[in-house]
Amino acid sequence: MFKKLIFLLTIVFYSTIALSQTKLASFFSDNMVLQQNEQVSIWGEDKPNKQIKITGSWGKKASVKTDRNGNWKIKLRTPIAGGPYTLKIKGSDTIIIKNVLIGEVWLCSGQSNMQMPIKGFANQPVIGSLETILNSKNSQIRMFQTTHNASLTPLNNVNGKWVETSPETIRKFSATAYYFGQKIQELLGVPVGLIHTSWGASTAEAWTDTKTISLFESAIIPTKIPNKKKQYEPTLLFNAMLHPFIGYNIKGAIWYQGESNRLRANEYEQLISEMVKSWRTKWQNDFPFYFVQIAPFEYNNTNSAFLREAQLKTMLSLDNSGMAVTMDIGECKNIHPGNKKHVGDRLAYWALSKTYNIDGITFSGPVYKQMKVKDSKVILSFDYAENGFSSFGKDLNGFEIAGEDKIFYEAIVKLNKNKTIIVRSDKVSKPVAVRYAFKNCVEGTLFNTEGLPASSFRTDNWEE
Repeated sequence: MFKKLIFLLTIVFYSTIALSQTKLASFFSDNMVLQQNEQVSIWGEDKPNKQIKITGSWGKKASVKTDRNGNWKIKLRTPIAGGPYTLKIKGSDTIIIKNVLIGEVWLCSGQSNMQMPIKGFANQPVIGSLETILNSKNSQIRMFQTTHNASLTPLNNVNGKWVETSPETIRKFSATAYYFGQKIQELLGVPVGLIHTSWGASTAEAWTDTKTISLFESAIIPTKIPNKKKQYEPTLLFNAMLHPFIGYNIKGAIWYQGESNRLRANEYEQLISEMVKSWRTKWQNDFPFYFVQIAPFEYNNTNSAFLREAQLKTMLSLDNSGMAVTMDIGECKNIHPGNKKHVGDRLAYWALSKTYNIDGITFSGPVYKQMKVKDSKVILSFDYAENGFSSFGKDLNGFEIAGEDKIFYEAIVKLNKNKTIIVRSDKVSKPVAVRYAFKNCVEGTLFNTEGLPASSFRTDNWEE
């Protein structure tokens, strides 16, 4: 009995030592990027009532005591962009975090088109990947890749690590996120940190917390984790792959998702808006949210134009948001279009103009504003087309016009010098509605003169 008692006490003793060690989440580690010129949050665990001291080599210090459960959180002032620096955390142990940069941090999430790496998927290439990989070495861009995981309850850590961009590290990193970060870093000339957390085929519901998703009767919160298709289930990815980052100071978020929600397009605008609002509340930061409209693809069971319409409505209704349109770069037989550089660049235009306030940058393609009927013609006007329109040498296709019978006919289109578009058809004498590119698989041909494509749109609200 005495030997057993000694054995048990030994286990308790060493377990207590292990639990009392100073611990940090995986994203507080070498090579990380901290948001510049802010009071950034840093947190971890140690034994209860332990003094924690943090020192940044840029000349700032802070301290705090752990609570009765051993948790601690502290804010430390960061300088303007620069580095590399070191960060010293002293508690029961001393941790030195090296090669820390101060700059701009962006969260990158969504489903497979955000997940698609620079090297591409099997038999699905990213255009220009070889040159991108060849020229990728840049210590000023840091990437954090999150491992896929699902949880019924919110977690506080993820598997992953920060790395500098190089031909070796970039191959498996999100192409969309990288091209976005590359453009931001190039134009701003400051370090950029990209936190990538996405999962192919995931639904928007999966990235939404329990409280928010309960607003939607169609979303059933799971009571156990399924063996397959975990990324379909509400809250599971939020809990495991997003919740751990809450509090890590970010400048904004980019999002590429929607294909998995196309059968529920009627609630997508509200769902995304509520999801983003909840994220902002949890971060205590009204950060910008820039997202990608899904590209044309030949779906079998639905018209994805309704989902694209919901995304357009989201951009117009959600504060501090913007949408990159991909109507011109879709691939009807490939749900993962290869031109990810255009996608990342178009997201960056929004950020550079609206978040970083660089004047003179066009950030959006034409957005339908209103229509007027004059005799048998429809006159359309748009926002974000200050210098008019162009099809850049292609036939201007995709416009349809209908009367009260709701039968659409291919339209004849004319671009006016007063920056409006006239649409008509000899088969429709009294037009009431116009649609543009409002089908699954269609190539966008309408651009503003800066080369950014218009979203598909319709002037009616008919069910089909």
